[in-house]
Amino acid sequence: VQLQASGGGLVQAGDSLRLSCAISGRTLTFTDMGWFRQAPGKEREFVAGTRGRTGITTYTDSAKGRFTITRDYAENTVHLQMNDLKPEDTAVYYCAVTSSNWARVYYLGQGTQVTVSS
Repeated sequence: VQLQASGGGLVQAGDSLRLSCAISGRTLTFTDMGWFRQAPGKEREFVAGTRGRTGITTYTDSAKGRFTITRDYAENTVHLQMNDLKPEDTAVYYCAVTSSNWARVYYLGQGTQVTVSS
């Protein structure tokens, strides 16, 4: 299984970014996926997740109302739409194949840098 994340960049506070995670070697339909991030000097944290079988989504409190995780089954890709970005969103963002409760990471992509300036 390979995960290729893209879409990061340098933006200003209030801007939007759309991250993408292309998955190969595994069908997205029955795969639980998550987005995680790691800021400098901090531990990696969960941001958003989506369950393969049900499409149920969940978000960390800081992401609720601003971020949206979606699946593109035709492209076998998971997206993270991030709106109203804040400087505290600055981190390397990773997509991952996870357990159904997103507590365990089975496969982790290489990460894409998101930098939000104030």
